[in-house]
Amino acid sequence: MRSLLQSLIARALTRLHEDGVLPDVSPPDKVHIERARDKAHGDFASNVAMTLGKAARTAPRALAERIVAALPATDAVLRVEIAGPGFINFHLQPTAQLGVLLDVLAASDAYGQSRIGNGQRVQVEFVSANPTGPLHVGHGRGAAYGSSLANLLSTAGFEVEREYYVNDAGRQMDILAVSVWLRYLEFLGQELPFPAGAYRGDYVRAIAAALEQHVADGFRRTASEVLDGLPPDGPQGGDVDQYLDALIARAKLLLGSVDYGRLHRHGCDTILADIDDDLSAFGVSFDRWFRESSLVDSGALDRAIQALRAGDHLYQKDGAWWFRATAFGDRQDRVVIRENGEPTYFASDVAYHLDKLNRGFDRIIDIWGADHHGYMDRIRASLRALHGDDSPLTVLLVQFAVLYRGLEKVSMSTRSGEFVTLRELRDEVGSDAARFFYVLRKCDQHLDFDLELARSSSNDNPVYYVQYAHARIGAVLRQLAERGLKYEQPAPEALALLAEHPELDLAAALARYPELIESAALAHEPHQIAYYLRELAGLFHAYYNNHPFLVDDADLRNARLALVLAVRQVLRNGLRVLGVSAPEQM
Repeated sequence: MRSLLQSLIARALTRLHEDGVLPDVSPPDKVHIERARDKAHGDFASNVAMTLGKAARTAPRALAERIVAALPATDAVLRVEIAGPGFINFHLQPTAQLGVLLDVLAASDAYGQSRIGNGQRVQVEFVSANPTGPLHVGHGRGAAYGSSLANLLSTAGFEVEREYYVNDAGRQMDILAVSVWLRYLEFLGQELPFPAGAYRGDYVRAIAAALEQHVADGFRRTASEVLDGLPPDGPQGGDVDQYLDALIARAKLLLGSVDYGRLHRHGCDTILADIDDDLSAFGVSFDRWFRESSLVDSGALDRAIQALRAGDHLYQKDGAWWFRATAFGDRQDRVVIRENGEPTYFASDVAYHLDKLNRGFDRIIDIWGADHHGYMDRIRASLRALHGDDSPLTVLLVQFAVLYRGLEKVSMSTRSGEFVTLRELRDEVGSDAARFFYVLRKCDQHLDFDLELARSSSNDNPVYYVQYAHARIGAVLRQLAERGLKYEQPAPEALALLAEHPELDLAAALARYPELIESAALAHEPHQIAYYLRELAGLFHAYYNNHPFLVDDADLRNARLALVLAVRQVLRNGLRVLGVSAPEQM
């Protein structure tokens, strides 16, 4: 319907152009049409007269009158009104949007797909949790949001690549490695104090047990060898980080580079495999797992640093090399190479983002936890310095979800191991409920996860409410078969039998779905789809509760079945975007 109205206005503009009223005209797809927020103002509205008034040297309201007078006739429009300074409001015939039912059924799974993305290559990087422990419920929100956004962009015509950035280098991975090693040594009978800053979860013991199966006692060292000369740990009056760094250095010395590398990879790869398995069961997949270590192996990190040097974007202070980030909009300069000659995490991130752009993406979308808010400016500064432009980058921040058991928040510290994993959440409420609940709000809004509601089979549970609508339609089709009846698709003119307000409201809602896909994709807001599905389910449930579908009148029966089949299709398509199943029965 929006395309029809755009075409009508474009034809009117062409006529005015031919009459010399307008110096130029816009193609139909450039004519702005939006749904009216207030039904009293019609179904659709356009501000075209206000945007062209200056070019026409005519007051917008006067130009609107000329546009309306030049509109071609159509049976779809009941009347056209001019409001305010020149808005053109279209009131549609009540049955004008019933034709969408046959459009939905013809398009099937493709209904709602758009070309607005025009094939632009977009990389969406999300989750990217350090492989130092299982995913917790906070990571789950980023996974659900990132996956749904990627699906949404793909539906809107973008060419999307999903990527997970694996931080398999750096200090945190070294801490994991020594945590696993110490547990391994415990299994071999060595009595060692476990560092205050190490990773303590049961998963570390499981990784250590698997290590023992692989290497037997090959990595065994005595407690005295490990502890001799180490500074005191935090609980003994020392510095936690200093103790950990000394322990890491001792492990590298005692094991040697080859065996320490095996230890390091064992911990990382074991957890990464668990993360992959966890996300796959959650319906989240990636086209590429990009390892931070590959930046070093490929020389990309060195090239990025050399590019900063060549552009005179680095300077030396206190033995370290600093990026002149303030010259490119950041609030302070940033260390790229530490005093010990080691590159910082920031240096790796600079190289990684350059690598993304070098792979030819038109847009890159980073989905980060809200605690990374302060990191955006430095990445943007580096792209301005090395790429000349940071506009290809979009950073979306996801607030962590807080899980409540009763009134008590659950701790999610990965060092202590006291956290609720994504796997535990899935086991308790199911992947469908988890994914739907995670995208019920904008990504940057706080989310309290109501565990009891997510498990309930009630109309207050939004995912149950939507899935139940889909299942109810499946039940109608089974009843149709049980009665020995068959559905025959009605002719377009037979749809006029659907004249009651609930039927017309459902048809109008179905017609909005393609527009919603476009607006939600451009705004990066999958929650718009979740809200729409709840609305559509609500309209259907009210219709179902007050109208029989399998009536004796075959024409009316087929018209109503066409309506509910179209509803089922759109529910299914929308749930697919969110990564949620559409059950046939519940």
